[in-house]
Amino acid sequence: MRAMLLRRAVLLSLLASAPALAFRPGGAAPPVEDIWKPAATPPGGVSWQVLEAVGIREELSREGWIVPRPAYTPQVRRLAGQRVRVAGFMMPLENAATQRHFVLLAYPPGCPFHLHANANQFVEVKADRPFRVELERPTIVSGVLELVGDREPGIFFRMTGATPG
Repeated sequence: MRAMLLRRAVLLSLLASAPALAFRPGGAAPPVEDIWKPAATPPGGVSWQVLEAVGIREELSREGWIVPRPAYTPQVRRLAGQRVRVAGFMMPLENAATQRHFVLLAYPPGCPFHLHANANQFVEVKADRPFRVELERPTIVSGVLELVGDREPGIFFRMTGATPG
């Protein structure tokens, strides 16, 4: 009897704390905002939507490795060699307070030990001036966009001559 009362109390407690959407008529749930979003496009900048539109095709290397290769869109091809602005999340490549060479990720990094990104979701950055490491917020980078995916496996984009902002 005591066990049954305890189970009933636990069940009532769970029901009382259940979200209101469980009892909505017709089971309609309110919209859920997706928090996993690419960094916002800076004014006058290139959006990650444009860069992510680059298709990924797989080729086999001579050694038998699967290598991602880009299928650049005409819009991205027009950006090649142009100075562009992109905002993203910095992934430092050295243990230092400033970086001249780092990876700019479209999405916040999920693990410090490996990228959770496709080749169309990050840019290798080579800077003229050091950038202060910022891990909590997006970093805006201005630089010359190079399309390197046809000659360097696994990297589609590189920015050279990069400066903050």
